[in-house]
Amino acid sequence: MIPARGWTPAQRFATLPRMENTDMAARIQDALIFFIPFLFSLCFHEFAHGWVARARGDRTAELMGRLTMNPTAHADLFGTVVFPLTAIMMNIPLFGWAKPVPVNPRNLKTPKNDMFLVALAGPLSNVFLALVGALVLGFVASVAPETLRSAGGGRSLAFEIGKQFIFINMILAFFNLIPLHPLDGGKVLGRFLPASLNDKLEGAQMYSMIILLMLFMVGALKYILLPAIAIGYQLLAFAVDGKIPLNL
Repeated sequence: MIPARGWTPAQRFATLPRMENTDMAARIQDALIFFIPFLFSLCFHEFAHGWVARARGDRTAELMGRLTMNPTAHADLFGTVVFPLTAIMMNIPLFGWAKPVPVNPRNLKTPKNDMFLVALAGPLSNVFLALVGALVLGFVASVAPETLRSAGGGRSLAFEIGKQFIFINMILAFFNLIPLHPLDGGKVLGRFLPASLNDKLEGAQMYSMIILLMLFMVGALKYILLPAIAIGYQLLAFAVDGKIPLNL
């Protein structure tokens, strides 16, 4: 039997804005504002991969206990907990990953088409969450706008969590659609490439990871992710409709 295939840690990589607070208590609060939506979004992303794989005939993820929203099933100690929290507390760009979802192409009904669907499910699940987040935020802004304002007239903790939820999911979606293996985008692109070329690109994914790391280190990723940030801002502006200040 062919070993189960999945996504490597680089696929779960994401960058987010730095925190501005220097007070330790404020940083802990900021850490929770970032980390809770980040953890949920990663788990939902992985769940979506496994759910579509099962729908297309592969139960590997389900049999391995990965078809769940339980964070312990998807969390990688360093990639999901240690690195993200350390980055937040040290005021550096956030990055992280979850454990890869196992997928066995031999179990899929039409492997090439189905791997495309399985790969696309992750980013689309994050777009879906961003839209849901905007709708929920918009509903709250309409029926109880005071819950989104702080006592001083600024933005409340609930608003900040909702804002980060939208941005985190849009960034995860766009980053994972970068057409490089081992990201979801590489597998989406592979659907339209000759098998021989796609196999070569998959075999060279270590170089792709180096390219991604270099883009992160020189700060180029923020330009690649500008569309995600712009769409996130538009969703946020649409949700609050001027009821809450958006000096991001």
